[in-house]
Amino acid sequence: MRRRLREIPGDSAVLREAISAWLDAHPEARVIASFAALPGEPDLLPLVAIHPERMWVFPTVRGEHLTFHPVADTAADFEAGSFGIREPAASLPTMPHRDIDVFLCPGLAFTNSGGRLGRGRGFYDRMLALARPDTIKLGVCFPFQITANIFPEPHDVSMSGIIC
Repeated sequence: MRRRLREIPGDSAVLREAISAWLDAHPEARVIASFAALPGEPDLLPLVAIHPERMWVFPTVRGEHLTFHPVADTAADFEAGSFGIREPAASLPTMPHRDIDVFLCPGLAFTNSGGRLGRGRGFYDRMLALARPDTIKLGVCFPFQITANIFPEPHDVSMSGIIC
């Protein structure tokens, strides 16, 4: 799966349109946690400019945990971070995880029932376990990443839905 992700084209426009449609249908979702893409992951950064009425927050790796920070300008508010991932600048404030309404979550594979296979470090599972019970957790992926089973472990957090 990792090799296939590296080989996919970088165009994520169709996926961004699907997320935009979901956001338009859910105006109550004000604070959106997204991610800066690794190679092979969908590029969601343009959504910040497409939906400026939302507060967008992005993760920073701090030890074994993720912290989220508001980003308004994707050109100015990011810097090189852990694992070669673009992260919000260290000077940006931290957004309490309980204030986040929707998490857009990357992964290697997903099931239609909400199972998510991450990259093996558990960063998202630890963060999502602390989210409010009503927080919406959306797996974001390309169609080929949907699989019948991912053999979840006890600590894995299920998605509320999948957008692909």
